[in-house]
Amino acid sequence: MVNAQKKDLVSKITKILDDNKATDIVTIDLKDKSSIADYMIIASGTSSRHIQAVSEITAHELKKLGIKNTSIEGKESDDWKLIDAIEVIIHIFHPEKRSLYNLEKMWEDILPQQNITV
Repeated sequence: MVNAQKKDLVSKITKILDDNKATDIVTIDLKDKSSIADYMIIASGTSSRHIQAVSEITAHELKKLGIKNTSIEGKESDDWKLIDAIEVIIHIFHPEKRSLYNLEKMWEDILPQQNITV
């Protein structure tokens, strides 16, 4: 997938999250900075049920977009889900857990500010 296609995918994922009422959506550009993915998206859900629904809807929509090997991690967790969309990693947190793990701060210390988009 070329860079323009990846950016388009990130935009589509952000829209899916926004359309499903996820909040505080942040995109982190990891391209050439990490081997785990080219982008990381972090969002918050309002409850465990909302987090579960948003993760399932997002994974379903990704499959419709042709991202076939999409998987959801954290199925047993009430306050965090991770969707592995191969080149994009999506974290959906309960706000309290999000502030505890503070992934934005961790990556902010590593990456220049222009690689993090709110």
